[in-house]
Amino acid sequence: METIEKQHEKIVAKKEVDHIVVRFSGDSGDGMQLTGMQFTDTAALYGNDLSTFPDYPSEIRAPIGTVAGVSGFQVHFGSTEIFTPGDNYDVLVAMNAAALKVDLPKLKKGGIIITNTQGFDKKNLGLAKYPADVNPLEDGSLANYTVHSIDITKLTKECLVDSGLGTKEMERSKNMFVLGLLFWMFDKPMDHTVKFITEKFSKKPEIAEANIKVLQAGWNYGDNTEIFTTQFKIGPAKLPAGTYRNITGNNAIVVGLLAASEKSGLPLFIGSYPITPATDILHELSKYKANDVKTFQAEDEIAGIASAIGASYSGSLAVTTTSGPGMALKTEALGLATMLEIPLVVIDVQRGGPSTGLPTKTEQSDLLMAMFGRHGESPVPVIAATSPSDCFNTVFEACRIAVEHMTPVIFLSDGYIANGSEPWRFPNEEDLASINTSFMEEPNAPDGEVLPYKRNEFFVRPWIKPGTKGLEHRIGGLEKQDETGNVSYDAANHEKMTRLRAAKIKAIEDFIPPARPDTGYDQGKLLVLGWGSTYGAIKTAVKEMLAEGYSVAHVHLRHINPFPKNLGEILNGYDKVLIPEMNSGQLLQLIRAKYLVPAIGLSKVQGQPYTTTELKEKMLQLLNA
Repeated sequence: METIEKQHEKIVAKKEVDHIVVRFSGDSGDGMQLTGMQFTDTAALYGNDLSTFPDYPSEIRAPIGTVAGVSGFQVHFGSTEIFTPGDNYDVLVAMNAAALKVDLPKLKKGGIIITNTQGFDKKNLGLAKYPADVNPLEDGSLANYTVHSIDITKLTKECLVDSGLGTKEMERSKNMFVLGLLFWMFDKPMDHTVKFITEKFSKKPEIAEANIKVLQAGWNYGDNTEIFTTQFKIGPAKLPAGTYRNITGNNAIVVGLLAASEKSGLPLFIGSYPITPATDILHELSKYKANDVKTFQAEDEIAGIASAIGASYSGSLAVTTTSGPGMALKTEALGLATMLEIPLVVIDVQRGGPSTGLPTKTEQSDLLMAMFGRHGESPVPVIAATSPSDCFNTVFEACRIAVEHMTPVIFLSDGYIANGSEPWRFPNEEDLASINTSFMEEPNAPDGEVLPYKRNEFFVRPWIKPGTKGLEHRIGGLEKQDETGNVSYDAANHEKMTRLRAAKIKAIEDFIPPARPDTGYDQGKLLVLGWGSTYGAIKTAVKEMLAEGYSVAHVHLRHINPFPKNLGEILNGYDKVLIPEMNSGQLLQLIRAKYLVPAIGLSKVQGQPYTTTELKEKMLQLLNA
């Protein structure tokens, strides 16, 4: 729907759309991540559903003006349900030539380009490796798009000419000009960002004043110049009733851990070493000292998990966070926690590898390491979050399993989930599952003997706080004698204990929900089986295929070890099974080995999430084969 409105003698078309994708792109110092997050927060505040994708280089200050140094932030928002950041952009903000070169291929034909002309001078064109004497803003190559070339840097400096700020300080505000202009284009108020700037620079009021002034200048530019003649109107999404906030995956983990601490009645301890993209969790939890949260920034990854093991032994809800390289360092201590059979949550925010690999890019790289990356027979539960908001429920579930089944649990997220954001509805406290915590208080054998490894019907041993009178017992990494926990080198006992520890993990399948289609039919021609952050792209692709009349379905796994009890039955209900992963086929190996089904893999190892188009093409290929 489109209406015409007259503003200050300027004719403005009001165009109503269901959803739109905006890409902010520039140098890593251009503030595109901050700009994108502020735009996203405002969209969420006014009721839009959304999904975001921050995409930036690993260097703190990447090579200026180069393709390798481009930092992007993508937001897909609308009045309909949104599950992905979008395959292609409707609007591209390109602050320099390199940004345009990188992101133009994904801009829809007829899309809008907003450029900063000072980022297209001879120097920037050369850094972006454009041929000599070629300027895409002038050579007609952008004829299929609506291009707005604006000297944003100059307008920003003119706005701040009397501010007393230096040239570099003034230029740092140019992202606010862009944000103000985008707020005008999409008819969004600036109040939230003004409040954010005021609070962020409360001790530097001159910086706050400058940024707010440039923000308003961007809005005024859209409102008063003749080159912008259309405002896009996107109504609020019809989400379930409740109180919402925009949340990233890492922040959802923080809130989930706090909730688990509250529901279990256990003090929360996190021992971690900073590593991208998991560091935010440690930083955010450090703000909750008043909630009986203890945070320890360890000197290395080994110390991080070792401190968490000690905290668990003393009766805390213990957590350690890391990414792939840190997981490798934690494996010996994780084996100790498995032998001790104490609760521990290990959060692995996956990234591209091996070694340092792609620190700021996403990948589902660590599933097989989570399953098998310890010496000896040492199985642990493995569960994976599907989206930023789902991190709350999934990490809460990880804590429940750890405490109630006396075991380490590996929780898998990834960079796409950790840094991406979406609306999250606050749960009510009474809606959260209970976490049953109990400590052994007296001897558990008829003769008064303490049996620290005597198990209940689910093979779970008791939790004993050190220092509990009369419950002294041995602890350590050597093999335990059944029930007594004494050191034992007996061959038959070792085999028995190995099988008991495995049986305890398998028994967890009785405490997790059965697998079921998230979307589509209970039986049919094609099942798309996924785990982790492929959720949004798979769900969108399957919904579109269903609308086109195809017999398809989508099952997504949260619990990977153990698998849901009925998963084999589900898999056998379809002619073909497709497993898309951002790795070389790790879940594919597990499914083929356990269920002997001829599942077909779709692999992507590019540091980028799947697009809906990629998945639909593979689905159609299989259906038409």
